[in-house]
Amino acid sequence: MKPIGISVLTICGIDELPEHGPRAVTHVLSLLDPNWPELTSFGRYGTHNRTTLRFHDVIDDGPGLTLPTREHVGGILAFGGGLAAEAKADAERHLLVHCHMGISRSTAAMLSLLAQVHPQESEDRLFERLRQIRPQAWPNSLMIGYADDLLGRDGRLVAALRRHYGIQVRERPQFIDWMKRLGRDRELDMAE
Repeated sequence: MKPIGISVLTICGIDELPEHGPRAVTHVLSLLDPNWPELTSFGRYGTHNRTTLRFHDVIDDGPGLTLPTREHVGGILAFGGGLAAEAKADAERHLLVHCHMGISRSTAAMLSLLAQVHPQESEDRLFERLRQIRPQAWPNSLMIGYADDLLGRDGRLVAALRRHYGIQVRERPQFIDWMKRLGRDRELDMAE
């Protein structure tokens, strides 16, 4: 199952954007740092609809940082609602969601969109689907918490995120050092 009217789902980082230009991307959700310059890669894409949200990939506030907010996640879900509203049964559509590295903000956004479109699907199955799309996914925990609340998942997305982090730590132990260096120890502590 894919979001309504979407035949291809892609998650990537900025450096991977050029390789997706020839792939007939129709919809793009860009999640960028607030002061990141406009990206030129999309000039080589065909006609597509693009939405950009700007906030840092952090889970704790700090000087000069823009935390992901409930409003940002609401914007992601509004983007998803727009995709569903314009769905055409016969249209081939390709959704690309990207952030800087294609690991945290973009994977949290894709998981939120999947949960929105598939409200009856189990949370663990949603994270399994996310790993199929982007095996190295480490979704931003703040964003998943907001999505859980906005979608009325009653803490089940956050509980499944804990299990997802546990899977990732076991399969990719290098994430432990990486997340510590990024100040994401709290997410490591969540891992089950």
